[in-house]
Amino acid sequence: MPLSARGLLHERRRWIALIVVCFAMLMNTLDQTIVNVALPTIQHDLHFSQAALAWVIDAYLITFAGALLLAGRLGDLIGRKKVFLFGVGLFTISSAACGAANSQALLVGARFAQGLGAALSSSVILAIIVADFPIPRERAKAMSSYIIVAVGGGSLGLLVGGYVTQALSWHWIFFINIPIGLITFLFGVVLIDENTGLGIRAGVDIGGAVLSTAGLMLAVYAIVSSTQYGWSSPHTLVLGAGAVVLLAGFIALETQLKNPMMPLQVLRAPGLLTSSIVRGLMVVGMYSTFFIGVLYFQHVLAFDPARTGLGFLPQTLMVAVMSAGLTTRIMGRLGAKATAIGGMAIVTIGLALFVWSGPHTHYFPQIFVAVLLIGFGAATAFTPLLTIALASVPAKDAGIGSGIVNVSQQVAGALSVAVLGAVSASRTTALLAAGKSEINALDGGYRLAFMVALASVLLAIVLGMLLLKRPTGEAASSAAGDETFEAESETMIAEVM
Repeated sequence: MPLSARGLLHERRRWIALIVVCFAMLMNTLDQTIVNVALPTIQHDLHFSQAALAWVIDAYLITFAGALLLAGRLGDLIGRKKVFLFGVGLFTISSAACGAANSQALLVGARFAQGLGAALSSSVILAIIVADFPIPRERAKAMSSYIIVAVGGGSLGLLVGGYVTQALSWHWIFFINIPIGLITFLFGVVLIDENTGLGIRAGVDIGGAVLSTAGLMLAVYAIVSSTQYGWSSPHTLVLGAGAVVLLAGFIALETQLKNPMMPLQVLRAPGLLTSSIVRGLMVVGMYSTFFIGVLYFQHVLAFDPARTGLGFLPQTLMVAVMSAGLTTRIMGRLGAKATAIGGMAIVTIGLALFVWSGPHTHYFPQIFVAVLLIGFGAATAFTPLLTIALASVPAKDAGIGSGIVNVSQQVAGALSVAVLGAVSASRTTALLAAGKSEINALDGGYRLAFMVALASVLLAIVLGMLLLKRPTGEAASSAAGDETFEAESETMIAEVM
């Protein structure tokens, strides 16, 4: 049935609005990796010590992960559009401050603000997508667009960071966010529909907000600082225990309140927690390429920053290709669970190729195929895992559900950097003590880290097979037939364009 003029306008509006929120997610994701290849230059220009330099990364991670739950709930209460726009605005302003920084304090402080802005905007993006695309098939296509930037943006950040740092300066890796942020903000004002918030009176939970935010920030700080102090140090153990106490207090408080910040029934939504756990374990495999892979390229294969970023381009392109519609079609035929498990299996093959690499391994074909397969597998797995996670979350709680999903990824990312870094450093030190050359010792440490990442993804596959369920409505959707879905999709895209 042809769409009316008003219906066609609504279709175009929501798909263009999807592009707008994806641009915000692109900025947030880029800034998690774009800084990595510029760290040596930043250290030299601003005279950071090695320990202090970690704060350029950690400041962003701590506020990003720590504020996600609170930001998601704020979207449910006062409106997701308001929270999204405020987050984009804060992120853009703090990016300008990062680029203009001429001191360590200004850069680290601006990175804290950047992380908060990223949390505010990204925490409600999934909720906006869920609300705008209630039909499972359309939602899967919209999620695929989100995956392009959420997964591909990390490797794209390495490419952009390397070239911008070499061609201009490290300041411009932050300045490039300003035009993107301004455009995103202006188009967001016009195109994004505001949800009817529950209202401040329906859910002000100051105690829960303080406990959850402080607990998550403390947990992430304990994780990221463990590389400096050690996992068994009093510093890490005390902070970790403090985070557990705060988060346990948060859960206990939520059970007592009539209008909690995080209604605990959300956690009972089928697939939310199990999918988040599986996704978190897979993130460890993804982050191993962004973190350990960068070190392997530069320290073992002797790549410069620009060539390092270019080395991850196949991963970015594969994510874009798969997320452009192929993953959705695979889900239509195999179902979300089988698609997710198949994608993770492909990631393990890519990681195995990294494990089997060495100082004399050529980029082509082995490393090229490895990054290609990791991009292919990740893009294939992420969309169905997100679909399973959010399929049964009530619309009124979509913001907090989106926050939970994002928290699982950010905490997993922080944990993977700390664990893989510690494993790699320990192995390298042992090999150096045994008389190995520096390159061989570094290579041995990196390959052990890739083994740990591979084991994490294998565990994700096992848990996925045991715990993941088909999302609500998938059976009915599959019964409609693939041919009908293909025809409807092509018609919809043609009408939108």
